Amino acid sequence: MTTDPDTDTGIDNDIDEAKDWQGAEIDCAACAHHDDRLAAGKCQLKRACVHDRYARRIDRFFDWNPDLANDYLTHPHFEVRAIASKEADVFHLPRLLDDPDETVRWNAVRRLPQRYLLMLRQDPHREVRIRVANRLDADSLGPMMRDEDYYVRMVVARRIAPGMLPAMMGDEEPEVRRLVARRIDGAYLTRMVADSDPAVRLEVAQLLAPGQLHRLRQDPDWRVRHEVASRIDPDLLQPMLGDPDALVAEAARQRFSEDKEAGS
Repeated sequence: MTTDPDTDTGIDNDIDEAKDWQGAEIDCAACAHHDDRLAAGKCQLKRACVHDRYARRIDRFFDWNPDLANDYLTHPHFEVRAIASKEADVFHLPRLLDDPDETVRWNAVRRLPQRYLLMLRQDPHREVRIRVANRLDADSLGPMMRDEDYYVRMVVARRIAPGMLPAMMGDEEPEVRRLVARRIDGAYLTRMVADSDPAVRLEVAQLLAPGQLHRLRQDPDWRVRHEVASRIDPDLLQPMLGDPDALVAEAARQRFSEDKEAGS
């Protein structure tokens, strides 16, 4: 939100210092903006200052002086570059995609067209890649399905076209595979009944049609078998009546009994 210097009366009273990013005291008299911006009320010590170490004061400075943003895109302090990129002319932003700081790279790319996001799909910082995966067009996410970071892959699994999800069924992270199971076409879901993780198999069991659940009647995890016993077609319940787990066996017997009563 842009701050109006004529109406914004909030002073940062909770921060009773004015130091730059290197810890030195800020001297307004030595500042290049002393004669123009300070005199015109366009900057103020402890409130709106491009040299201050605190981001909100830098942010307020560029709110009041957006025309100066282009001049600070090469400032040595990353926070100044990142905040300046919010107000800078768009045609200056592509050069920031190679900035050494991830905050600057992300603040630059968020204002650029989609084609620039493609350049950051392999950014070295996970936070940038997560944000790219959240914003990139779904049909451009394919190369990120094998990202080294599991959370990036989770975002991809949540957003990618369902037709591309079979390629992620073997992801090494169970949480990613659970997301895949929730979104994948039912024709592929049965391929996941042998997943190595019980939480994934439980997800699959909850999604399979009752007539398909017989594939999981002998699952090693009692929670999966309980889900099966609770939903499987009654005609397929017989093998589960003697399940080694008491809760599973009880669920199977109860449904079997209810089905018999309904049919009599």
